[in-house]
Amino acid sequence: MQYHTPGSFDDAVELAANAEGITRFLAGGTDVLVQLRADIVTPDILIDVKKIAGVRDITREDGGWRIGVAVSGAEMSEHPLLQKEWPGVVEAMDLIGSTQVQGRATLVGNLCNGSPAADSVPAMIAAGAWVSVIGPDGTRKVPVEDIPTGPGQTSLAKGELINAVHLPERGANGGDAYLRFIPRTEMDIAVVGCAVNLRLDGDKISEARVVLGAVAPTVLLVEDAAAAIIGSTLDEAALEILAAAASAACNPIDDKRGTIKFRTHVAGVLAKRAAKIAYERAGASV
Repeated sequence: MQYHTPGSFDDAVELAANAEGITRFLAGGTDVLVQLRADIVTPDILIDVKKIAGVRDITREDGGWRIGVAVSGAEMSEHPLLQKEWPGVVEAMDLIGSTQVQGRATLVGNLCNGSPAADSVPAMIAAGAWVSVIGPDGTRKVPVEDIPTGPGQTSLAKGELINAVHLPERGANGGDAYLRFIPRTEMDIAVVGCAVNLRLDGDKISEARVVLGAVAPTVLLVEDAAAAIIGSTLDEAALEILAAAASAACNPIDDKRGTIKFRTHVAGVLAKRAAKIAYERAGASV
């Protein structure tokens, strides 16, 4: 195995584009190193991007935020302004692993691992986040929902990597939230996850995005669920339609962590709960 520490993203792209065999990028390493040690994947080339300038920076960008590829969950949790504006995204990232893992785990790593049960991915999609993808043909802007294509798979081409996550401007009267169900109290994989992001006009919801995790081969942006609450004051009738739409969108599997029936039901329950939290955070009169 070859190990490289490029000093720029251009160098990283060149290494990846010319590589033969299995290539992996190392930012936090909480997935790559575990897979390596378990003999799940043995890369021929490991490209460590942590020494590239700016990869651990959280910066303002057009009223929103740019989060570097190697920013850890712990660093996000310790950033008061980011946490204030996008609490759902920060909380979702904070659910991943132990305290030790939080010191290394990254949004980009969680995204590119391609797990349908990834906690941060529904929250990023609900927020309307996008990523900067740099490759041999330059840089392109890609919505987070367009990166995962299946379990363990992404839309990134040979030689491409993500160098940052971008969160839009929060704006007034907005709120987001992420909830998950796990069998244990912590450090487990989501059986179901749900993120909701919304904006209010008075007490009525004017915009919404509802996203489910762990109930299909990829994370799901559920437009019918969002439509169920737009124009409402999140009354019980709207919540019931939201829950039904969330459950209807599910296409889960049976496994040792949950049955299809259970996951489908829990998706609706979590959608209602997450929507209520996001609604309150947006400043509704409740």
